[in-house]
Amino acid sequence: MRRVFASALLAAIVWGQPPAHSQPAIMGQAQVPRPDMSRLDYDLKARQIAPRTWVIEGAVEDFSRQNGCNIINTAFIATGEGVVVVNTGPSRLYGEQQRRLIAQTTSEPVVQVLNLNLHPDYFFGNQAWADRPVQALAGTMAGMQAQGAVYADNLYRLCGDWMKGTESTPAAQPVAPGTRRMGQHQLELRRLEGHTPDDLVLLDHSTGVVFAGGLVFSNRVPTTPNADFTRWKASLEQLDRLLSSGSFRVVVPSHGPVHTGRDGVAQTRDWLDWLTGHMDKQAEAGLDLAEVLALPVPDRFGTWAAQPVELHRTLTQWYPAFEQRALGGR
Repeated sequence: MRRVFASALLAAIVWGQPPAHSQPAIMGQAQVPRPDMSRLDYDLKARQIAPRTWVIEGAVEDFSRQNGCNIINTAFIATGEGVVVVNTGPSRLYGEQQRRLIAQTTSEPVVQVLNLNLHPDYFFGNQAWADRPVQALAGTMAGMQAQGAVYADNLYRLCGDWMKGTESTPAAQPVAPGTRRMGQHQLELRRLEGHTPDDLVLLDHSTGVVFAGGLVFSNRVPTTPNADFTRWKASLEQLDRLLSSGSFRVVVPSHGPVHTGRDGVAQTRDWLDWLTGHMDKQAEAGLDLAEVLALPVPDRFGTWAAQPVELHRTLTQWYPAFEQRALGGR
């Protein structure tokens, strides 16, 4: 009875907090793909969000065969000196169809392909770009090499025929943070961390677009298999200051709608604050994992995509560490 009472009291404390964010101001009408499983056609569409800048939007969902496991936003910039591609999707087929779409949209050649982190939907389309410079941070490349085979096993199981012919193909060239002028665009590569050990963020100073990768989630539960929660929150503080400066306005998260302003950062930070506090408090109250998995989430998170599946993955992975820490303090 004491445990039940403590759990209820903690829930009232945590869930009684007001939302720390509003809904992101979604930028324009998303071009939601309608994959055709019979033809293995991703139905990719390029939506222009800034001068010479396009996003290819994925489903705001979890991996499934119905969506082709296409849940990522990829993008490309026609700089005037060649195209920069941001992320290559979850499969060889995606990369090939992405490449055709880019060629149909701009006559400029692709001169650089960037993978923003080590997760498979950021780089499993790299096979289609083998004749172009495919780059990532050095730590990201090491993570791709170490985890690629496991990623492939999981995606073949989850995605089925969409993965035909796909092999884990890590980025081949390391890229260094810094700023360079490419044609009509001043592009900055910035290394942050927390969602993964190396999170590459692309800042276009010429258009005010931030390609935030997996550091920012919009209307979707964040994924956490490689998370460092403290460093992630620190990176979000940096992005928040950047967006507060007025120099940047449009945020392209890898998962969730493209939006303007700081609300996507606020959503992600609110989730991480709640999540870590929730795990800490329930561990201190002595609840086991099964009990924590059965608890509801605050209403403000209840309608987010990939809920509760993504939360349950996070709790299963991370809650035991919070339990150990609580036990060590007794």
